[in-house]
Amino acid sequence: MAGTLYLCATPIGNLEDITYRVLRTLKEVDLIAAEDTRNSIKLLNHFEIQTPMTSYHEFNKIEKAYQLVEKLKEGKNIALITDAGTPGISDPGEDIVRICYEEGIEVTSLPGAAACITALTMSGRPTRRFAFEAFLPKDKKERAAVLEELKNETRTIILYEAPHHLLKTVKELLEALGDRELTVCRELTKKHEEKIQTTFSALLSYYEEKEPRGEYVLVICGKSREEIVKEQQASWEEMSIEEHMAHYEAQGIDHKEAMKLVAKDRGVSKRDIYQYLVK
Repeated sequence: MAGTLYLCATPIGNLEDITYRVLRTLKEVDLIAAEDTRNSIKLLNHFEIQTPMTSYHEFNKIEKAYQLVEKLKEGKNIALITDAGTPGISDPGEDIVRICYEEGIEVTSLPGAAACITALTMSGRPTRRFAFEAFLPKDKKERAAVLEELKNETRTIILYEAPHHLLKTVKELLEALGDRELTVCRELTKKHEEKIQTTFSALLSYYEEKEPRGEYVLVICGKSREEIVKEQQASWEEMSIEEHMAHYEAQGIDHKEAMKLVAKDRGVSKRDIYQYLVK
């Protein structure tokens, strides 16, 4: 019988944030695939785990995934761990999971720490709906496209950022999204854990005199629906009613339905639009 791929969540800082189930699994599997073996050996040594390790990271994720799948087909059980947190979240774990499904290999996840959820729950920002973007893309065009999509995002937005890129990213966010409220979380679960409720502009001022240090999670307030409606109404009001009608009629919408849509966009009655057009 084929083996199982175990996605094992590891601590994001405090070593006590690991489950008994993960520890038992790491000891019992035949092989541990780690994002960085030099980093993971510290965790394994701390818990006296002697299971063999191999590397599985961004630069070998496809080729190595198929090699690991072959071992799984031979009946070996493999645990996948990331540098910190839950495999598959902002790391190459998603690729081996996809390939395992394609090859008919059993996959299961052993839950535990995840920086995005840890930051969100302690942020004081709305938690019911959120959009996790991890690190913004490095490619300029793709990065600009993502920022454009986030402009009207109503859900709480969660981003990761490294200290040496923090100020550049915050400046881009300020320019793209406006001066939003956010909570900045740093050094999560560690001795010097820090949470700051602030705004983009205040955060830039704060770090003008203080060097950013540690890994950051930005929990950013989404745009209110009321603000979106106001902006949309303002953009429609820049058009003449004739232009507004033409906008909908060019889409094949009949005259009466177009009047309804124009009235709704402008926050007036259909009768008001009708009377204007008659005059």
